[in-house]
Amino acid sequence: MSKGPLDGVLVVSIEQAVAAPYCTSRLADAGARVLKVERPEGDFARGYDQAADGESSYFLWLNRGKESVVIDMDDATDHKLLLAMIDKADVLVHNLKPGALERKGLGPEAMRQRNDRLITCGISGYGDTGPYATRKAYDLLIQAESGLCSITGGPDEPARVGISIVDIASGAAAQSAILEALIQRGITGRGCDIRISMFDVIADWLSVPYLHAASGQTPQRIGLAHPSISPYGVFTTADGQDVLLSIQNDREWTLFAQKVLEAPEMASDPQFSTNKARLANRAIVDATVAAAIARRSNEEITRVLLDANVAFAGVKDMTGLIAHPHLATTRTAMPAGASVTHPAAPAIIDGARRGQNARIPALGEHTASIRAEFGS
Repeated sequence: MSKGPLDGVLVVSIEQAVAAPYCTSRLADAGARVLKVERPEGDFARGYDQAADGESSYFLWLNRGKESVVIDMDDATDHKLLLAMIDKADVLVHNLKPGALERKGLGPEAMRQRNDRLITCGISGYGDTGPYATRKAYDLLIQAESGLCSITGGPDEPARVGISIVDIASGAAAQSAILEALIQRGITGRGCDIRISMFDVIADWLSVPYLHAASGQTPQRIGLAHPSISPYGVFTTADGQDVLLSIQNDREWTLFAQKVLEAPEMASDPQFSTNKARLANRAIVDATVAAAIARRSNEEITRVLLDANVAFAGVKDMTGLIAHPHLATTRTAMPAGASVTHPAAPAIIDGARRGQNARIPALGEHTASIRAEFGS
């Protein structure tokens, strides 16, 4: 019985940390068999923390459903084993420094001469060419170098996005490109080489603030507000609860002015009738909205906003997420047998959610069986 659309696809991944493991975890969720190649000391993400019942939270999140094989690429026997694995693979993924696989005789061109159906995907900080190609690159370094930190945080100073957003975005870009390549291979019968630059990925995501800055309107950090939409920000209720609300267009503003602000004249007032006008008069708009929210309790404003069909959210912390009534969770089994509850994978296909009830591998857990299978 097929366990997913990628059932039968063999992925060999020479991976560590977040970007490549994110990509291959999603391929594994879709049914691919993922052979995770680890150094003798293991993926260093195994040691990031012990938050998941003594195991690394990062490792649990990104390595469910994979098989772990320990390989020393400087060892002749292990090198032969890796070649044998790649010869039978559909996809080879890695996030080593540019040129690292080529120096081991495992570069994309050489591997595709042995296996012309092979899809190779390399994830690196700055790509294979250009003035920064040889630099070491990690998530926060790219956040800073790309300018992402400059538009994140409050007015006083830049900030890191609170998750490994560059790694995650790069892993998602790699997954998408691999799926496209599998479709293409189904037509041509041949594999291809994919290169993903973390810097390029996040630069693309920064297109809107880039274009604003290029036009002479450099975005300013404004915390939990929106630089291009008003009103869009956090306001406090009479009982001290923070509410983040968003008015996306002038039609919504008319309803908001009538039903929430109880000031229908603001809908037609030229100072406030368009988003451009509201941005120019943001201080007045925000003060008016703040006063309207402050008159009501959280329960009351929730009822009013729902009735007006206004988009809004509570401002939660991680405790709030853990207790959230809308949160879907799954359990991942640990090598020692216990299991840990965490947010479920987002994709639901034909009513089934991907990645349910999987397991993370112990370091080298599958080395012996993979050696036997691949003849080394």
